[in-house]
Order: sequence, then C-alpha cells, then structure tokens
Amino acid sequence: MTSAATSGKQRRIPELTSAGLSATTTVTAYNEYAEAIEGSIAAERALTIYLDKREVVTLMTLGNHPELLILGWLRNQRMIENIEEIKAIQVDWDIDSVAITTHSGVDNLDEKLEHKTVTTGCGQGTMFGDLMDEIDKVKLQQPRLKQSQIYLLLKALNEYNEVYKNAGAVHGCALCRGEHIEQFIEDVGRHNAVDAIAGHMWLNDLHGGDKIFYTTGRLTSEMVIKVALMGIPVLLSRSGITRMGLEIAEKVGVTLIARAKGKHFLVYHGLEFIEFDTVPEIRSSSADKHPRRKPD
Repeated sequence: MTSAATSGKQRRIPELTSAGLSATTTVTAYNEYAEAIEGSIAAERALTIYLDKREVVTLMTLGNHPELLILGWLRNQRMIENIEEIKAIQVDWDIDSVAITTHSGVDNLDEKLEHKTVTTGCGQGTMFGDLMDEIDKVKLQQPRLKQSQIYLLLKALNEYNEVYKNAGAVHGCALCRGEHIEQFIEDVGRHNAVDAIAGHMWLNDLHGGDKIFYTTGRLTSEMVIKVALMGIPVLLSRSGITRMGLEIAEKVGVTLIARAKGKHFLVYHGLEFIEFDTVPEIRSSSADKHPRRKPD
C-alpha cells in the first residue's frame, strides 16, 4: 500500500502490508421450501493487535482494509499522536494478527491501556484511555448545510453499501465533501469502519473541517467522539441516536442528523446551520395531523 502526503513537506509514513481480503464468502442456505440457495455472507475475522510485541486487543473485522483500520484505531485511541512515529504495520492472516512496530516506543502505554471501556458498537468496540479529556479540548466550527445537499448526498450513497447488499450483517461509513463521497468503507462494526476512514485521513494528511461523515449505524457517544476527534463537524446517519451521543455533540459542536433516508431526516443538533431550501410537499394523508412549515 502506498501513499503520499498532500500538504507541506513529504512525511515519513509507515511501511504497510497490502493484506486486504474479500469481504464476503459464498455459502449454501435453505429456504422455507427446503430449497438450496447459494448466497454471500459477511466474512467476519479476528485480528489481534500487537503493539511493539505487546498484545493489546482483538478486533472483529471483515479484513478488507486491515491496514487503514489499524492506522485509524491507533489514531482514534490516541495511542500514537504522529504517524511518523510508526515504523511498520504488518498484517498476517496466517496467524490472524497485526504487528505494529514504532521507532521509539509508545509513551505511557501502560496508563493508556489501564483505562478500558467496552462500547455499544456492533461487534463490541473498545476505547482505551480517557478520551473524554481529549474531547473537552475540541470545539468545532460548524458549516452551513443545505437541505438539497443532504438529499443529493443520500442519493449518491444509494450506489454504495456493496457488501450489505450482497450479504447484510455489516455497517458502512463514508467520508464526504458536499454531496461527493471521497471514501466509503464497510465492516462488521461501525467503529471499525470509522477507524478505517480515520486511517485513510491520517495516511493522506486530510483535514475534516470541510467534511461530512455518514454512517449506517446509530449515533452513540463513541461515534460522536471519534468523528469530533477527526475534526469533522457534521455527522449524518440513517439510524437513530443515543442521549450521550447527543450530549457530546452539543458540547463539541457536531451537527447531528439522524433517521436520514429518502426525503426524511431529523436534526437533533445544529438546526440553525441547516438551510431548508428543498422542503418536500406535505403528504395529504398527514397534512391535518402533522402540519409542516418552512423554518424561519
């Protein structure tokens, strides 16, 4: 896997394997008529992380973007602050592990590993360290966003979710700019997909201030924290939110839009930054019960 820095002088980036595997596998199932049906299922795999020869955690993943996943995991967990500190990331599926080597070791590794939180992420995510201390330092500049732009982005996203369409059982995340999708990644857990996109951003020296982050999963505290730490001010989901996710979004300034599908969405935070320029026609069946008006 290769990459070049996009700003300033050339950075020293880690040596990366290119060990991506197929995200699905073909199996035979039987329907209600006892007929054999051949189809695809998600190829969930275990990947154990070794950081400077120390076992840290095992992630469950599709394995289609393992190097980006590990890069983003290191970044979002704040294990390593500078990508130039990483010497190599070597994925070996023969032993279902990844070896991360650094140039000078990891500062305060014991302290970082001591604080461990199992999250609500699908596939059971884990956060190390006290990321709430990090989130206290974040204050994002919220951009204005047009309703028509949301609709165009949702329409463009319909062309993705390839693994989900073939096999189900996965979540997808996208890094977007305007209505354009710059990167889309699927994995068994939304936390893995967001980490892989964080890895893509870190490797390519991308900043999040002009980006929108989309996920098929619910907007939990973990999702809001990770997206905020990536510097992305808008979080969009086709699913719902949690109370803690909303509280953190309000604290750091993330525009939070959920239940977004077709022409429908719910803005939970950041309404003042949304320009309602394409308000749908009122459906006659609900006009009396649920009158709508264009926001002031």
